Amino acid sequence: MHHGDFVIRALPTSAAEFQSIAMAEFESMGSLLRAPQAAEGWAADYHGLKLRTALQPIFSISHKRTIGYEALIRAFDNDNVSVLPGHLFGLPHSEAENVLLDRLCRYLHVQNFSCLSDDINWLFINVSPKAVASGHHSDYFFGQLLKRTGFPPHRIVVEIVEQPTDDSARLRDAVDYYKKLGCLTAIDDFGAGHSNFERIWNLRPDIVKLDRQMLVRATDDKSTRQILKGIVSLLHQSGCLVLLEGVETREQALIAVDAGVDFVQGFYFQVPSLSLDKVVSSAADFEGLLNDYKLQSKHEADPSVGIAGFFEPLFRTATNWLSQGHPARFSCDALLQHHAVSRCYLIGSDGVQIGDTILSAKLASNLDPRFRPLENASSADWFRQHYLQRALSEPGALQITRPYLSVSGAHMCVTLSCSYTDSEGAKVLCCDIFSN
Repeated sequence: MHHGDFVIRALPTSAAEFQSIAMAEFESMGSLLRAPQAAEGWAADYHGLKLRTALQPIFSISHKRTIGYEALIRAFDNDNVSVLPGHLFGLPHSEAENVLLDRLCRYLHVQNFSCLSDDINWLFINVSPKAVASGHHSDYFFGQLLKRTGFPPHRIVVEIVEQPTDDSARLRDAVDYYKKLGCLTAIDDFGAGHSNFERIWNLRPDIVKLDRQMLVRATDDKSTRQILKGIVSLLHQSGCLVLLEGVETREQALIAVDAGVDFVQGFYFQVPSLSLDKVVSSAADFEGLLNDYKLQSKHEADPSVGIAGFFEPLFRTATNWLSQGHPARFSCDALLQHHAVSRCYLIGSDGVQIGDTILSAKLASNLDPRFRPLENASSADWFRQHYLQRALSEPGALQITRPYLSVSGAHMCVTLSCSYTDSEGAKVLCCDIFSN
């Protein structure tokens, strides 16, 4: 049946039928495109609207330059007045119409991008979640599009919106199909809605785009920035490059740099533009941004340097007493008098704690009864802790950790550690300091 400018066909039953229909749809959609007029690029007709491509650059922080562009659809009425995206995507009234609109947009984007002077960088294209979840057979059209236009598949990044699906196996098949075409794949809006690492591990995307709300939280709450760094690190360990979108201010750009993301995108660098030639020739001032970050890093020097310098004499005194065989409580008395110190404890070279933890007077009077099961750490095994390994590998050198959540009391702390030797062999003195 006909609906607007499209022909909606009954669902095919074989791969050959899918391919045949894809070829026919490619030909019919070609008739909806308008040849470039002046600097506008190609346009398409859809239900009385004119569709055009807008591009927004995506930058690599390390390379300090553009490495790709996200293609976005823009719609205009007969008076050339912009139409809200919600209106455009509200026009289809069936799944089939949604898929067809999605294909028309992709056709338009590829056609426009292939006409530009850039012949290296990526084109990021959003694919309708309904088109993806329905399985790769329904997207033979995309393979036909790349074949007919001659656009290199390795320059396409297929963006899949992060959302629940009724059939994860078919979604995986669809993603595998794009990969077999030679395209890269990206999970969009990770960190919003139904985001989870299970989908990352299942789909193995090349790129993960972090949702803007993660950046907003990191902007409003400095403690969240460490969480953002952790998520970026986990994604890197999963084999994914990381893109942070929605960067709107210089502060947010600096947060992105500090978080360790690979790519950035947002209004701070450049807004989406219909002037495609100008977008391709645009640039951003990463030299200035990175110089600011370096200066900021110097001004916000690692507090561990100051902490280590202050506590080192106290540690030297304590380890000297301990190496001579004096009791731990006596040896650590000067350390425990400091208001920031919460506890001291000794660990053997095998990682097992020797004796009870010695609490400061401040901590002892403010123990949280909810975490009482965690208080007794005698014979606890801390072999996994990096502060222990570092202390043992560098005898006599004071080590200090970044802030972390202590399992002994469920509060944030920094641990100082230093190895020494007594009559029984190598041991490590540890001291926890409140970090907030």
